[in-house]
Amino acid sequence: MRIAFIVDPLDVLKPYKDSSVAMMRAAQAAGHSVFAVQQPSLHWTTQHGVCAEAVHLVLLETDSEWYVESESTIGPLRDFDAVIMRKDPPFDMEYVTSTWLLERAEAEGARIFNSPRALRDHSEKFAIAEFAQFTVPTLVARDAARLGEFIGTHRDVVLKPLDGMGGSQVFRVREDDPNRNVIIETLTRDGGRTIMAQRFIPEIASGDKRILIVGGEVVPHCLARIPMAGETRGNLAAGGRGEARPLTFRDREIAETLAPVFAERGLLFVGIDVIGDWLTEINVTSPTCMVEIHQQTGFDAAALFIEAVEAACGGAPQGGAAVPEPS
Repeated sequence: MRIAFIVDPLDVLKPYKDSSVAMMRAAQAAGHSVFAVQQPSLHWTTQHGVCAEAVHLVLLETDSEWYVESESTIGPLRDFDAVIMRKDPPFDMEYVTSTWLLERAEAEGARIFNSPRALRDHSEKFAIAEFAQFTVPTLVARDAARLGEFIGTHRDVVLKPLDGMGGSQVFRVREDDPNRNVIIETLTRDGGRTIMAQRFIPEIASGDKRILIVGGEVVPHCLARIPMAGETRGNLAAGGRGEARPLTFRDREIAETLAPVFAERGLLFVGIDVIGDWLTEINVTSPTCMVEIHQQTGFDAAALFIEAVEAACGGAPQGGAAVPEPS
């Protein structure tokens, strides 16, 4: 199979922990040819449909120099056996435009994972509203008085924008916080932006658990991202420490309820976040933590993902595609 990965610039990826790199390496190990596509190269023409520039990569085992570029070609996305959308947020109009282009490519015969429509329709923060039975008390609003009332009711809450990632702009706010109003004003941009408020979950001290769902299958280990001293954010990007753990009964109950829903919608790889017993986020754009789980438990979620891609595309060709040697 020829598999194209739409990713951030290769020089900003961190091969020692990046799930996209793990997927590429797993694809090559399974005998497939790997290509990298940059979001700005996506385009549509009346003559050729949705096209992009794709660079053929040979993946190496070292993290200092983890790939060698081979040939670069421009052509239709439908010419690939699979296209993996792994562009990190921000979820801005350029991201939305990319989903439009990818949805058009699907109509032209391309196989895109995750589904462009599902990517566009699933707000990573607000998607929990569909599964409210698993969430803590939550408010999504931009009205300062309503947000203030929520803080007053629950006394200790977390405020965050709907389009953030990596713990960016996440605030813990208590009822008596003298900066409460200015935090609300700043996050909502004086009432111009809708945000999310959630009752604070004390179990964050034991970790914000990232649970992976691949091809409708729940990975049996999560990565608990434990906040560093003085922090309430467990995100690895915010300095959290990752500790792989077996799923609890509650973790599995939540994940196994959500897994078939995601699979039906074309979401081949999803990372849900659970703190204590509560679902807090559903990550569909470019969830991570595959590498840490593999290193600590031996469970290879990246290989499982490639197997899911093969199954979704009707199975890998016999013997796979030849992988060239690096020059």
